Amino acid sequence: MSTNKYETLNQERKIQKMKKKVAAYCRVSTDNEDQANSFESQQRYFRQYIERNPDWELYEIFADEGISGTNTKKRKEFNSMIECAKNGDFDLIITKEISRFARNTLDSIFYTRDLKKHGVGVIFLNDNINTLDGDAELRLAIMSSIAQEESRKTSERVKWGQKRQMEQGVVFGRSMLGYDVKDGKMTINEEGAKIVHLIFHKFVDEGKGTHVIARELREEGIEPMRVKEWQNTVILRIIRNEKYCGDLVQKKTFTPDFLSHEKKYNRGQEEFVIIKDHHEPIISRELFDKANRILDAKSLSQEGKAKHSNRYPFSGKIKCGCCGSSYVARYKTRKDGSRYKAWRCGEAAKYGRPHIDKAGNQVGCTGLSIRNEDATHIMYLVCKQLTIDRQKIADNLIKMIHKVISMDMTGADTNTLEDKIEAAQKKRTDLIDLYTSGDIDRNEFTALRAKYDAEIDSLKSMVESIENQQIVIAKQKELMEDIKNAIDELINGIQYEDEYYTQILDKMVINDKNHIDVYLKMLPHKWSFTVAKGVTGALETLKKAEASENSISEASLPISVSNPLTSP
Repeated sequence: MSTNKYETLNQERKIQKMKKKVAAYCRVSTDNEDQANSFESQQRYFRQYIERNPDWELYEIFADEGISGTNTKKRKEFNSMIECAKNGDFDLIITKEISRFARNTLDSIFYTRDLKKHGVGVIFLNDNINTLDGDAELRLAIMSSIAQEESRKTSERVKWGQKRQMEQGVVFGRSMLGYDVKDGKMTINEEGAKIVHLIFHKFVDEGKGTHVIARELREEGIEPMRVKEWQNTVILRIIRNEKYCGDLVQKKTFTPDFLSHEKKYNRGQEEFVIIKDHHEPIISRELFDKANRILDAKSLSQEGKAKHSNRYPFSGKIKCGCCGSSYVARYKTRKDGSRYKAWRCGEAAKYGRPHIDKAGNQVGCTGLSIRNEDATHIMYLVCKQLTIDRQKIADNLIKMIHKVISMDMTGADTNTLEDKIEAAQKKRTDLIDLYTSGDIDRNEFTALRAKYDAEIDSLKSMVESIENQQIVIAKQKELMEDIKNAIDELINGIQYEDEYYTQILDKMVINDKNHIDVYLKMLPHKWSFTVAKGVTGALETLKKAEASENSISEASLPISVSNPLTSP
């Protein structure tokens, strides 16, 4: 070997002894007023520590402020540091302890392994671990697990402390319309309180609906708080918010997973903290209770829907042919002072005629109103035609019922599928052990986890499909029996009633002044009607088109009506 070769090796050795570029990572997870000071203190510590080592030179200090270490996805500086390391910008990372680097065992092992592949080590000063050492990964796994458990305990302690503070009346949350929140206390904001008073006055004293109130606030140029514009849902939340009558309810959200920190709405999983007469009210309790009683009467709960549909059989069933919105009930006054009920396009009721709003959006609709008596009479005409073809309808319904009953319900057993789900879940859980022990690498771990996740999702979908199929078939049989019984009653001469209209009507579409389409549920026939204007009114003469016998899931009954409508 020539001397040139040896000289080259010596030169490479000298290069290797050049100063290493070292990056530091620090994180401040506390939220107190000393956070900034603590952050500066850590930066100063790392600069001095690196300067004391003659073989090191500072590349950069990466720092995330006020972000939890349990999840690396949201740590911008951390992720930037990893990318720089992979690009070969520096040789070493130093950080105080594992809990500052990652409190998730899997993340700790993954990132240190990945960095090691790129020739970058990580030194955890307080834990005395250098990932370039032979036994580093075993020690890292142990210490990471301890850090993760400590994070869990810390999370529990914080939650316990917050709950104790809540029970003592400390307010967790931000300012809202009508109230300023500072240092855990609520004080009235007079400007916002005036708006709250106005909303309750419009709703209770003037009897206006939430859509109308939202529209009026937009038109009056009153700015909302923390939302883009006034909407009926915003008005609803204000009327339902117990804070306005002086009460405080906390823990409406909770964090089920201390690693992800993802919040979920509390649906009873955890105990609410409730304090009556906690702060100065904006609205009297009497006014608040009255407003909420009005809302309860219009509740869209399942029980409320049934009650509401009995009173208003067309609720949610009259649709606008122009924009697709549901019609809403409105009471109007005739010239003689008498009142009558009419239905109006919800978009038109909310925004009025078509126009461009302040945000540049096209809102409003030209959808026309229809009197309730006209809608009822249209259903009378439909049912009248049903009685004419009653036997054919009944026969076809019986055939459909028999077809449903005879449907093949054989297939995979749900118990077997549940066993397969449990087995796949165990395999997925075992992956972490395989990964930490080195039996599989990160790519294999990700691929296998995706495989088991897909398998579990597929099996769950099969179980859900079987259960849903059973429910749907039961409902179909029940519905068809109800309709068959209703038609049998019609055959026996039952009176026309709103309850029956509700039972068979799917939707009534108002297209224009001369055309209304009616769709019925689950009937195997299709009828077309044209109603011409007679000498005694708009809905007197019925001309029946030829009925078709198409077996479709939703039979339609188009009805053309001449001038039964009124303008909005």
